[in-house]
Amino acid sequence: MGLLTDKVCLVTGGAGSIGLASARRFLREGARVMLSDRSADALARAIDGLPADRIATTVCDVREATEVRALIEQTVERFGLIDVLFSNAGNAGAIAPLEQYPEDVFDDVYRVHVRGALLVLKYGIPCMQDGGSVIITSSVAGLRGDPGAYAYIAAKHAQIGIMRCAAKEVAPRKIRVNTIHPGPTRNDFQSALESQLSTALGCNATELFDQMTPLGRHAEPDEIASSVLYLASSQSAHVTGTRLVVDGGMQG
Repeated sequence: MGLLTDKVCLVTGGAGSIGLASARRFLREGARVMLSDRSADALARAIDGLPADRIATTVCDVREATEVRALIEQTVERFGLIDVLFSNAGNAGAIAPLEQYPEDVFDDVYRVHVRGALLVLKYGIPCMQDGGSVIITSSVAGLRGDPGAYAYIAAKHAQIGIMRCAAKEVAPRKIRVNTIHPGPTRNDFQSALESQLSTALGCNATELFDQMTPLGRHAEPDEIASSVLYLASSQSAHVTGTRLVVDGGMQG
C-alpha cells in the first residue's frame, strides 16, 4: 500500500517542474491525479509515459473562475471527490525599482498567485473528502523582502494569509491547509527569475543564491516533491495552518 493509494489528487501548474515532480510522486504512491495547466501541449508532454488509467489532464487558467469550476467538476466526474488539492500555479513578474514597477505586471502576478489560489480553494474544498489535504505553493519569497521583486514577494506573502484563514475554517472537516516554501530550485522558472535578478543586481544571481544557502546548492524538483508528498499524506495528519520551508537553510 502506498501513502496515497486510491486518493484523488488535483495539481494546478502541473506541467511545471514542481507540479509534475509532485504528480509523479503521487502516482508512485498509488494516487489518481488530475493535472492542469494553461497549455495543452505542455500537459501532453508532461504525462508522456505516465499510467493513463490514473492520470488525466485539463487546461485551466486559474485566474478565471469559470475555468477553475470546470476543472473541479471534471476532476470529480473522472475520479471522484478530491483528497489532495495542490494549488501550484504561478508566474514570476518583473524585477524593477518601485517607481518603475509596471502596474499591469503586478496585477497579473496577483491574479495568478492570490486570486488563483483563492479560486482553487473556493471551488475545490467543497468537493473534497473530509480529512483531505490542501497545499499552496508559496516560496521563501513569502518570508522575506528583496528590492524590486514587488509583485512576486507580495503575492507569496498573501498566499500565507489565505492558507491561515482556510486552515481554521475547514478544520471541523479535518481538512488540513498548509503552504510550502521552496528556496531556489533548479528549473526553468528559477532560471528566468535569476536572469532578471542578475541584470538588476549586476552579479550572477545563481551563484549568489548558492552562497546564501548553507547547503550550498539549489534544490532539485524531486526534493520539493518529497515535502509536498509529506503534506499530502497522513504522515502530516496533525499539521495544519503552517509553513513548510524547504530552502537548504537559506532562511535559517
